[in-house]
Amino acid sequence: MTNARPDPCSCRPAGDAAPPQRGLPMFCAADADAVARERAELAALDQQGLLTRFRWYLAKSGPGWMQSAQTLGAGSATASLFAGAYLQYDLLWVQPVAMLLGVTMMMAMSHQVLSTGMRPLAAFKTYLGPAVAYIWVAAALLVTLIWHFPQYALAAGMTEDMLTVATGWKPETDSGRSALLLGIAGCILAAAAACVWNYARGRKGIRLFEAIFKLMVWMVILAFAAVVIRLSIDGRIDWARVARGYAAFHVPRDEKGFTTLMGALSAAVGVNMTFLFPYTLLARCWGREHRGLSRFDLVTGMFIPYSVATSLMVIAAGATLYDPQRWAATAMSAKDAAAMIEASGLPTVFSRFVLGFGFVGMAFNAITMHMLVSGFAACELFGIEPGGWKYRAACLLPVPGIFGAILWKTMGPWIGVPASALSGLMLPIAYVSFFILQNRRAYLGADKPRGAVALVWNLVMLAAIVLVTANAANFIYMNRAWIGKILGAS
Repeated sequence: MTNARPDPCSCRPAGDAAPPQRGLPMFCAADADAVARERAELAALDQQGLLTRFRWYLAKSGPGWMQSAQTLGAGSATASLFAGAYLQYDLLWVQPVAMLLGVTMMMAMSHQVLSTGMRPLAAFKTYLGPAVAYIWVAAALLVTLIWHFPQYALAAGMTEDMLTVATGWKPETDSGRSALLLGIAGCILAAAAACVWNYARGRKGIRLFEAIFKLMVWMVILAFAAVVIRLSIDGRIDWARVARGYAAFHVPRDEKGFTTLMGALSAAVGVNMTFLFPYTLLARCWGREHRGLSRFDLVTGMFIPYSVATSLMVIAAGATLYDPQRWAATAMSAKDAAAMIEASGLPTVFSRFVLGFGFVGMAFNAITMHMLVSGFAACELFGIEPGGWKYRAACLLPVPGIFGAILWKTMGPWIGVPASALSGLMLPIAYVSFFILQNRRAYLGADKPRGAVALVWNLVMLAAIVLVTANAANFIYMNRAWIGKILGAS
């Protein structure tokens, strides 16, 4: 097995009716010169210092930030707020650890894709079997479509809340409120569709898309940072306890606390992220020489932003909403949390507007990423080349999710539980699949990790597999009554 690999951006032979197995050349064809220049610059970095290399990496990073945008959604917000409200700062260690394990798996994915240039679905079909491949893609698409609904519920609900606080006006009837929420959801949909359609317009469109979501992720972080800074100025944060929350690795012994811990772990990486991430690398026309850049991108664009944003939410909730007895039998929404944070004494501008914009930004990011997942997944399932009107139509598959703005409270318990169960079951399968591929010489050839590097990588990947498997088993056990009801009603 030689080290030579086909160029990830190479086009398929003329007359080949089957989808290409390597790369996404339709994303790179119009910008071949720019791709060549980037590769030349990357090669020249070998002669430069570490600081110069990091500056260049920061300028070129992007796919990792997109993963931050996808995972910082309604699930992360709810898990973080509840962790702070129920256990204050005790679970601050959980989400950074969960994301560290998730980033390790993402690094394995990037190593595989950038070493071979092979599309993940093709790799799954060839080395794991068509059944595993299509179940993985179908599960990623189904979970994405279902979890699209609560994103609109969060975005529309928080926007309505800010409008009411700013103007004092709110609809007098239920039908009027539903119309308002759907109108807000429609505006968010239009903005998200414009962003995601721009992604297929070649390299410049991708870079603009990534720049938008870098800005959106920073907006989320700065919004929560402003709230925490204000609370700290008011003397309401015990920073010694915050430090212990990271260092003590506290594991709750009560059922509610343990479930909260597992929920925080599960919010870090979803099965749809394992599908989308490799395609964003191929869309950038990255190859073997970009592997170092990809690892840097995952650390600075995914691990750090996610860990910081979720920590800020936990700290804000822990400083204002901490009440174990109250939350032991009560659910939480971001909208209710904002109102309660205001009632605890934080000024309205921070509790309702700054915090509100942060939550809306999170939901918008997730909505747009879900549309991108749907576009790539549908194209792969039905043999459609990404780009053109068919791809754009596929990106609109989650559009019914706008009705989550008015229906999620009713439908959530009935579809949220099985969706979480499906996602929880499929994530270990996806992790195990990438673990097998990482150790398969027939797939990676000379790029297969060896020696101490392979041992460390495998140990961390196995830890991630054990963690997500335990989380899936715990979720199904804790929700066995609901799952029984749903299965009995179907």
